[in-house]
Amino acid sequence: MPRRAPSDIPEDAFDDEDPSESPALDEAGDLAPEIDFDFEPGAVQAGTEVIRRFWSTLPGSPGVYRMFDAKGDVLYVGKAKNLKARVGSYARGQAHSNRIARMISQTAAMEFVTTATETEALLLEANLIKQLKPRFNVLMRDDKSFPYILVTEDGPAPQIVKHRGARRRKGSYYGPFASVWAVNRTVNALQRAFLLRTCTDSYYENRTRPCLLFQIKRCSGPCTGEIALADYAGMADAAKNFLAGKSNAVKDRMRAEMQAASEALEFERAARFRDRISALSAIQGVQGVNTQGVEEADVFALDEQAGQFCIEVFFFRNFQNWGNRAYFPKADRSMTPDEVLGSFIGQFYDDKPAPRTVLTSHAVEDSELVAAALSSRVPYRVEVHQPRRGERKALVEYAQRNAKEALGRRLADTASQGKLLVALGQAFGLEGTPRRIEVYDNSHIMGTNAVGGMIVAGPTGFMKTHYRTFNIKSEELTPGDDYGMMREVLQRRFKRLVKEAPRTPPEAEAARAEGGTPPDPAESEAFPAWPDLVLIDGGKGQLDAARAALAEVGVAGVALIGIAKGRDRDAGRETFFVPGRPAFKLPPRDPTLYFVQRLRDEAHRFAIGSHRARRKREMVRNPLDEIAGIGPTRKRALLHHFGTVKAIQGAAFEDLARTPGVNVATARAVYDFFHAGA
Repeated sequence: MPRRAPSDIPEDAFDDEDPSESPALDEAGDLAPEIDFDFEPGAVQAGTEVIRRFWSTLPGSPGVYRMFDAKGDVLYVGKAKNLKARVGSYARGQAHSNRIARMISQTAAMEFVTTATETEALLLEANLIKQLKPRFNVLMRDDKSFPYILVTEDGPAPQIVKHRGARRRKGSYYGPFASVWAVNRTVNALQRAFLLRTCTDSYYENRTRPCLLFQIKRCSGPCTGEIALADYAGMADAAKNFLAGKSNAVKDRMRAEMQAASEALEFERAARFRDRISALSAIQGVQGVNTQGVEEADVFALDEQAGQFCIEVFFFRNFQNWGNRAYFPKADRSMTPDEVLGSFIGQFYDDKPAPRTVLTSHAVEDSELVAAALSSRVPYRVEVHQPRRGERKALVEYAQRNAKEALGRRLADTASQGKLLVALGQAFGLEGTPRRIEVYDNSHIMGTNAVGGMIVAGPTGFMKTHYRTFNIKSEELTPGDDYGMMREVLQRRFKRLVKEAPRTPPEAEAARAEGGTPPDPAESEAFPAWPDLVLIDGGKGQLDAARAALAEVGVAGVALIGIAKGRDRDAGRETFFVPGRPAFKLPPRDPTLYFVQRLRDEAHRFAIGSHRARRKREMVRNPLDEIAGIGPTRKRALLHHFGTVKAIQGAAFEDLARTPGVNVATARAVYDFFHAGA
């Protein structure tokens, strides 16, 4: 049978399509209204022709598709249980929503990945969305991992630590906790209650006498045999039971031991049990709203106001509330809450296991498929459910109330931020209201461990995902040359910016306007890559260095302002330097001045923190880390055998070769590293 030409798609070609997948249907299931074009209608036809060329060779199997624009940027990532039917729904070129039509009009190419099942397609879709951040998908704005508590199981004496990231280490993980503060407080209380160690394995293996934590009764001292390993393992098991929800049984056993010690007149031992019970009660007491019938669940509640979305996530484990976090995903205003919430949940669990129950405030699209996808990653069945009554419904309503309040606060903060940006533009004589502000500061101690910091602010406040750190690399700089450091930081920043996001020349923008091509709404709403205003923490000298750096890179048209600290570094007496006008000050109680001080202080805090982190790494750097082929195991073997790096440095080659766990090649590498100049 001859293959049909792409342009000859019959009207009934998509009759087998699942209506739930079609972008041409509105909430009621009817055809969406005709497109209200805010772009050239001919562009939709061109995009449709592109899609039709790919449609003709697609299989009818599950998979994931990606749409690309002319520059190669990903526009959209979608999944389908029938790729041919799903992509064919775009190729009709009619009855699309404004968002879908805008997406089609920009499509220049497509790529496809077939999968065995629709569940695999859903998992791959969520993974690609988080990696590629397509413009027309729902995007999570906060991608930070959650902290967990880990009780290790890869050594004779289990360790209790805070953990983030992949679960590569053998042990029991408990969480997630909504904040590091909650984890730290819980770990500290568990130390007092169960006397578990928190030290690293290398520190533990090289102790010859108990450390301070043993003296203050925060550790039982398994490193030096102060407690038998069997007894220590029992305490670790009790800690696991407590974290796993068997808290009452653990406390009852402690109460019984306290009573027995008291009756035996062992009052010091009884007091220790009393303190441990008190520590466990403190953990349970700070959990906030607890549950009676929900042992393990994550609650997702969505609120929408003024075209913006907020999703509040609450974590319940072992009948306890382990905190919450608010997210503000980026989504098109035409998307329904059900679509936003369903896409968000898929991305949320891309790098973390789901609990047994996921409660939602809205009916998630394809909830059974989402549940199946989440269940495929864990050894139990996951339920995705919108409760209608009872305690679960009350938990969702509680979370939704918090989502509404969080979004209200964000909108109020955004409105205030917008007013401050307008005032800032007027105070400094800018042509318009700045949308992206970059602030630069340097930090060092006598020129050592020099670091440059860049912080970014915009209409929604500080944009911490855009912050950058610059380790000063130039060997030609005189230590402590602040001007030279600023030149290096700005040159590196804007060289990369010119390469990765070149600006459209003003002449091209004018020609585009004359041609009647309106700007893309999605592009106008995106956070810009180029700053409208650059603030330099320093006076006229720093400002001149910044201007010279931008001139060398060939960048013009970026507003530069220097902020000189007042006499005695007093806040409120800052002097501002703007090219082409005399230095000036703002009124002492001007809100714009306070806003600039906040920006400057945030840049100072970030630069100082980056400098301290680098200095700390330098202080604890081990020379063995610089030797190729020396990993953690061999480093531990050398330190265990010789005791110190200084002893390793002075050891003979024969002594190094006799070290257990170290072969001749490694011994030669270590010896040559320390005796290169001999």
